[in-house]
Amino acid sequence: MPLALLALAIGAFGIGTTEFVIMGLLPEVAGDFGVSIPTAGLLVTGYALGVVVGAPLMTVVGTKVSRKRMLMLLMGLFIAGNLLSAVAPTFAIMLIGRVVASLAHGAFFGIGSVVAAELVAPHKKAGAIAMMFTGLTVANVVGVPLGTLIGQHIGWRVTFGIVAALGLVGLAGIAKLVPEMPRPEGVHLRHELAAFKNAQVLLAMAMTVLGFGGVFAAITYIAPMMTHIAGFADGSVTGLLVLFGLGMVGGNLIGGRFADRALMPMLYVSLGALALVLALFTLTAHNKIAAAVTIALIGALGFATVPPLQKRVLDQAHGAPTLASAVNIGAFNLGNALSAWLGGIVIAAGFGYTAPNWVGAALAAAALVLAVLSAALEHRDGARSTVVATGTPAGRQTPVHH
Repeated sequence: MPLALLALAIGAFGIGTTEFVIMGLLPEVAGDFGVSIPTAGLLVTGYALGVVVGAPLMTVVGTKVSRKRMLMLLMGLFIAGNLLSAVAPTFAIMLIGRVVASLAHGAFFGIGSVVAAELVAPHKKAGAIAMMFTGLTVANVVGVPLGTLIGQHIGWRVTFGIVAALGLVGLAGIAKLVPEMPRPEGVHLRHELAAFKNAQVLLAMAMTVLGFGGVFAAITYIAPMMTHIAGFADGSVTGLLVLFGLGMVGGNLIGGRFADRALMPMLYVSLGALALVLALFTLTAHNKIAAAVTIALIGALGFATVPPLQKRVLDQAHGAPTLASAVNIGAFNLGNALSAWLGGIVIAAGFGYTAPNWVGAALAAAALVLAVLSAALEHRDGARSTVVATGTPAGRQTPVHH
């Protein structure tokens, strides 16, 4: 794998850290600014919405410059947003800083996926995408727990300052290691938008929303589920999230490896197993050891879908994949928001803290149905193409008259 992928992974590590570390620092931030915890939660919501909006917006801007330069500009935006958060004198200014940082998120992973895929041979593309996303998964194992620890004992502003420094390292790595990749000739915004007329692109994005949404339906409410149902102490939740992160790292690498060999079968297996494990979590959540193992499996199976889904979008949006790739990153965040909302609804309705697991299982199962439908449509379209090309249905001999 080229060293340029390391630079992309470092940038992904910084982005993953800043996205999730705020969840562990909400009490400290709320206390410093004198706002309530729900109000401080806007820092999470604002970031997620910024990703959804920023992904297509910044990618459109990126159609005017080379991909390497755009990646550098995005890291500069990320650095500026985190520095603003670190020195923010008011809560409103910090919220602005979070939104500024989030604008870089979707476009960085979207353009980065295209760049990573172009750096390697065709049969290694999913593995290259997985290598970049490893930075995001490792952030959940190392960056988020360490950043939370620093924020709680030294100060949350220090945490965001360190994240900004990580952005500088990523920026320098991209400048030094990523080769210059000029904007593809003849590809304009209308070409990028045309990809969304492709039903397969839309199906892949819907799989992203539902499949990864299934993961966050359960993980969003992991703290009350584990403390109230499994009987873990409050301080154990961080360790359980590290287990989840370790699962993500392994699943991401496995997903990238096998997606290059058999993309759709990899999706069938990972989505089907994810739906099953999420359904079983309603039972395993009552036992500490079983719950811990299940959490790691959810992380592994959930992130095993990421490289194949991202590559599926790139393959189907061939010729103009950048915008579709970035919007698919926004789809992950849309899935997170949708599943968290649905999970909250079933808890509020009195079904208990394990009820979001059923929501997650249903979402993952729906994603599996879409995957099967997508493959069936692709097979049908391929058969039609054969008929058009040969003038006779594939596999049927044309009678020869003598």
